[in-house]
Amino acid sequence: MMSNPNEIRALQTASDPRWAAVVEHDRSADGQFFYSVRSTGVYCRPSCGARQPRPENVAFHATAADAERAGFRPCRRCKPDQPARSEQQAAQVAELCRYIESAGEAPTLDALAERAGLSTFHLHRIFKEVTGLTPRAYAAAHRDRRVREALTRGETVTDAIYEAGYNSNGRFYARADEALGMTPTRFRAGGADAQIRFAIGQCALGAILVAQSERGVCAIALGDDPDALARELQDRFPRARLIGGDPDFEQLVARVVGFVEAPGVGLDLPLDVRGTAFQQRVWQALRDIPSGSTASYADIAQRIGSPKAVRAVAQACGANPIAVAIPCHRVVRSDGALSGYRWGVERKRALLASEAAGG
Repeated sequence: MMSNPNEIRALQTASDPRWAAVVEHDRSADGQFFYSVRSTGVYCRPSCGARQPRPENVAFHATAADAERAGFRPCRRCKPDQPARSEQQAAQVAELCRYIESAGEAPTLDALAERAGLSTFHLHRIFKEVTGLTPRAYAAAHRDRRVREALTRGETVTDAIYEAGYNSNGRFYARADEALGMTPTRFRAGGADAQIRFAIGQCALGAILVAQSERGVCAIALGDDPDALARELQDRFPRARLIGGDPDFEQLVARVVGFVEAPGVGLDLPLDVRGTAFQQRVWQALRDIPSGSTASYADIAQRIGSPKAVRAVAQACGANPIAVAIPCHRVVRSDGALSGYRWGVERKRALLASEAAGG
């Protein structure tokens, strides 16, 4: 029988999930808790690079204030009483984003690095880690957003392009299809004359709406209210011509229903996926997750080369317009627990159970 108090404390610490983060110097755990070391009288962040303490000397604290109230002083190495390095970098990148947005023309990488007091290499790396985009791609995405907003307000195509910071029509038209999903004139008209065929059916998960543009499937939505699904499609494409399903299209819907009920069979259909460059990268990474497997938001961020953009990955998952075919249901929290799902957590659970059973 174990009676040594040190052995008992060591066992309690080693069995705590937070101890693994301390052993691994896990930066993603910073801010979630702090740990103190009785033998040194200091408290640290989980990522602290100091020598690993003996587990019997360790205690965990929810906040830095809790650790200080317990009589511990901040570690001089990891400075847990100051903003984490990741927080400082995020604030620095946020300031640069505002600067890019307010600039008439996209600032060069050299200009941004000088403003931040960093090397161009370091700035490029941390900017991409925080936002998921390079500074150049962020500037382009911002210009595209300004064009969309101006066209939506009814401004002329030329005025919208120059107001957004493009110094020539040609530069924008070269990427208009990617930025708008259609010609600028058609976008300005709210997608007028664009044709979208759709149909609503029933599947094991409730009502299902499938919509297809001239390019491919542009929406797969699940819900309890068929009318709500139709209204949501109308809101997404307010000026497009929505055409109810015909017999040929009903066959496509049947294929999608079969895929939803047995995702493992695959769905080889062209998709019309419209989103930012970052969203596109996330959605492609989701499509690379095999049926029957899951990945965490942190895993996806790592796979797309933006390990700190976990929150942005979660937002991209929430913005996914094509259920199951872009399998955001396969993304879970780091502890394996289910998180939110655009079409309901119970549907997410059902999809994962179906895939795990080989459906």
